[in-house]
Amino acid sequence: MIGSLRGEILERDLDGSVLIEVAGVGYVVHVSQRALAELEPSSSAFLHVHHHIREADQQLFGFLTREERTTFQTLIGTHGVGPALGMAIIATHPPVALVDIVANQDVASLTLVPGVGKKTAERLLVELKSRLSVPVLDGAGGSDAGGTAMADVREALGGLGYGEAEIRDTLRELTPSDDAAELLRDALKALGARRA
Repeated sequence: MIGSLRGEILERDLDGSVLIEVAGVGYVVHVSQRALAELEPSSSAFLHVHHHIREADQQLFGFLTREERTTFQTLIGTHGVGPALGMAIIATHPPVALVDIVANQDVASLTLVPGVGKKTAERLLVELKSRLSVPVLDGAGGSDAGGTAMADVREALGGLGYGEAEIRDTLRELTPSDDAAELLRDALKALGARRA
């Protein structure tokens, strides 16, 4: 299984793929339109890769961040979401935005993805809520609200594939708050900056 590639971009195709050469071997990798814009021919690049294997077919899907790859893998593990739709969702909504959309049950934003109608969006929101470990945003107050929000964020980050030590270190840096959505956004930004 290929998990990442570091090499030189030889070609960029407008269909959403790049040819990246690693140690003399060229790999065709499917990427989002947002990533495609950043992968200039003759430049060096590092891609987090999902190696998609079917009976008679193998494809590589590349992402600029680990968060995008983890979210893509969660998406394609959802009923009715194949790699093409998963890439379309990632291209339209980065992971942080997608978590917000699912937390707020925002059908309208999800229908902005090409190929996703209202019924599909409603079904995806239900399925992704548990798969993305989205925190419950009920606005409940109380003296332990900050702790509850932190617990929700810890659970959400674990569901996105982060390790316990990484989550603990990140949560220590955050300003305590009872707004789980805001804490989750801050945590994902901190994790992204750390890995950039």
